[in-house]
Amino acid sequence: MAQDFKKSTVYQIYPKSFCDSNGDGLGDLRGVIGKLDYLQKLGVDYIWMTPFFVSPQNDNGYDVEDYYNIDPRYGTMEDLEELIAEAGKRGIRLMFDMVFNHVSSRHEWFRKAMEGDPYYKDFFFFRKGKENGEPPTNWESKFGGNAWEYVEKFDEYYLHLFHVTQPDLNWDNENVRKELQKVIRFWMAKGVKGFRFDVVNLISKRCFEDDETGDGRKYYTDGPNVHQYLHELNQATFGTDAEIITVGEMSSTSIENCYSYAGADTQELSMVFSFHHLKVDFMGNEKWVLVPADFGKLKDILFTWQTKMEEHNAWNAVFWCNHDQPRVVSRFGDEGGLWKESAKMLGTVIHCMRGTPYIYQGEEIGMTNTDFTEIGQFRDVESLNYYQILQDRGLAARDALRIVQIHSRDNGRTPMQWDGSRYAGFTDADSAREPWIGVNSNHDRINAASQTEDENSIFSHYRKLVQMRKDLDVIAYGSFEPLAEKHPSVLAYRRAYENQDLIVVNNFYEKECTWKSGLSMKGYRCVLTNYADENPASETGEWTLRPYESMVWYRETM
Repeated sequence: MAQDFKKSTVYQIYPKSFCDSNGDGLGDLRGVIGKLDYLQKLGVDYIWMTPFFVSPQNDNGYDVEDYYNIDPRYGTMEDLEELIAEAGKRGIRLMFDMVFNHVSSRHEWFRKAMEGDPYYKDFFFFRKGKENGEPPTNWESKFGGNAWEYVEKFDEYYLHLFHVTQPDLNWDNENVRKELQKVIRFWMAKGVKGFRFDVVNLISKRCFEDDETGDGRKYYTDGPNVHQYLHELNQATFGTDAEIITVGEMSSTSIENCYSYAGADTQELSMVFSFHHLKVDFMGNEKWVLVPADFGKLKDILFTWQTKMEEHNAWNAVFWCNHDQPRVVSRFGDEGGLWKESAKMLGTVIHCMRGTPYIYQGEEIGMTNTDFTEIGQFRDVESLNYYQILQDRGLAARDALRIVQIHSRDNGRTPMQWDGSRYAGFTDADSAREPWIGVNSNHDRINAASQTEDENSIFSHYRKLVQMRKDLDVIAYGSFEPLAEKHPSVLAYRRAYENQDLIVVNNFYEKECTWKSGLSMKGYRCVLTNYADENPASETGEWTLRPYESMVWYRETM
């Protein structure tokens, strides 16, 4: 029987930082195997693993050198096969991360292209520069600088929307598409039941022209053939197995395109990641600034995606955190005295929405941003590049560092905090090697060991949220109605399905507030709250909400 992804919860693992089984300072596959009982207790249905394929690790595995083999630093194919089998015994399926927009410059295809093989040169975008010697376009790389790299041997440039060692693949070449289909079928044969596609809406480039008003993204985002290519991939691979779920990471996408990407009848993908709600503390599309989060904008984006995707019978992946984002409790919650309440509230907001929820490792125990104080402690190539770029723009080093501290992807990449020992249980405390990136010093109080048996912990709250989705059809299948749309502090909504009704009420801030909802609360009971004592509602739905208070009210009619 196919797993119902609408009732499922996905747990994302960044293997490098999850658990180190052999003391070399890097997380590995056997480390994941050793923590499967923990994940089973949490109740998740899928593990999404970020890439562990052979890679030079210039972008932490998103620069793939070989799609068919395991990087030895993570383990062996036998380890992976054991992981798939052991997870299956616990009712957990594996979702692999497919990086198909680009490969590593060390991939065999690119090495043959650089040798001048015309067959493989057409796997990539090699173009002549302008007559004045400048690159073909003025597009900016996502990691800073121009998106074209000059190759003197050919007197040509190749396109890399990301790091210079990540050349973009030419999906317009049918041979490229067929090679990538082979990759999917290989892993399907191993028993993999989910695929996450990295920046997959960038695979169809529109044209190669200068962008006079932006950084070039309008010429390569949601391109003219992207839906055709995804439908083709679906039909040739995962679409032949009803048990497989898929999700696409959609960079700077439009909601209109996502109606097709994740439409119930379009045969492209099961669901989509969109990131608009995680740019509410940006200035436009610029993240390397410090501005307050815009709560009104956050609500508007969340509610728009919820209602419009429902109207078009399309499906969201709902989430706060991943390996590219800061920790949500640091971003929108409180790291201090209201840490537990705010972390629980943020979990409730996402998990009761329409869409499949994703938990990023450590989110379920309230892990926070790094406490790094020097740039030398950071490892992320994007962060290091922008630390220099910000200074080149005139910022003082201390100001550039502060921006990196807030926005760096490394905030989500510090080792998982299993216990209060020296290296947080990520690796053996007596290991000769320290973890590849520093452990947050707050692991002595924020760790899994202190929470898994505590009924009032953040972990237990997430466990209840995961189970509620399985138990209550209204969460999995219900309609979505925004509430309190103009309230300056409250994020609330209503779900309805057949004879079930759910009202979700959240105070998003650290100050007490009042909400006069006007809702009749007759027959409702509170099924989840983040405070020890229940906050009763008046019959007309009036609440005085405590700081970061969160409540879920449920009613079932005959």
